[in-house]
Amino acid sequence: MTERQLSIILAVVYEYIKTGEPAGSRTITRKYIRGLSPATIRNEMADLEEMGYFYQPHSSSGRLPTARAYRVYIDSVTSRARHHLHAEDIRQEILGSKSGIEDLLMHVTHLMARLTNCVAVAAVPALESAEIQHIDFILMGGNNVLALIVLKGGLVHHSQFTLPYEVDAKTLEDFSRRINTFAGGHSWSEVKEILYQYASSGLSEAETSCRDAITELDKFLTEQNYKFFSAGARNILDLPHFQTISRIQAVLNLLEQEKPLARMIEKCRKSKALNIALGEENETEGMEDNAMILIPARPRQQKAVLGLIGPMRMDYEKSISVLETVADVLDEDSSGR
Repeated sequence: MTERQLSIILAVVYEYIKTGEPAGSRTITRKYIRGLSPATIRNEMADLEEMGYFYQPHSSSGRLPTARAYRVYIDSVTSRARHHLHAEDIRQEILGSKSGIEDLLMHVTHLMARLTNCVAVAAVPALESAEIQHIDFILMGGNNVLALIVLKGGLVHHSQFTLPYEVDAKTLEDFSRRINTFAGGHSWSEVKEILYQYASSGLSEAETSCRDAITELDKFLTEQNYKFFSAGARNILDLPHFQTISRIQAVLNLLEQEKPLARMIEKCRKSKALNIALGEENETEGMEDNAMILIPARPRQQKAVLGLIGPMRMDYEKSISVLETVADVLDEDSSGR
């Protein structure tokens, strides 16, 4: 690719992000690349179309960027220094919050959604290694039991499961009390073996039911890898891109199914870097026309991932700036700077 072709790709993507209209050769020469004739630009655009960077919705219209062109544009955006938009406002909103991590992440997702007009998400991973504050088992009737797990920072998880044997409320209360005598301040991976030993040696006839309760709780804490927060789903209804029902449904499915989203969040968490998935790089069916930006963060000293979901034609410079600023401020909040 020549420097001229690169300039044309960047111009076409930028023009489409700002206006939503196909870019023609005259627009490019008038607004972005002076000194070249429209005919020269037109020939270059035709070559770039053959290379897979552009397409024409109609034979007489200008060009629209493909996911390949967006990738070139994003690489350009992320390779240069960025001005952090709304930095002071974001800092004041986040650092002024004294709430626990759950309320903080709910607040952060609403803040990001408001600033970008995208769907904002946040996820806290690895429940198994999180520090436990309190666990309660509540008998819901028959063999059904509700487990409430409160983690350090105030994050609450719950799971309902069915035991193969009936157990009375007093046994569950005793079991909860026993757990909390040594669970507080420790991770589940540290606690569960002690609980199995206790169930074997100290519960006599209730041993089987309590061992099953531990197993169900272990399954929940190790398989439910993330606690999700989201905001701004209504924002996409106002975007022209989402006037098609299938595109709205694809985003809602991604938020509801969680597993594809969790895989992408896990990838971002392991990479420890900004991650942008375009089109078919998104793992949910129907997301081919959408984009997702994810970034690691450390709210209240816990590992987390923040993200934005929107159309392929999102304002990447603004969206990346907001995400990076929020992540930086959360890190600042955690370190007490």
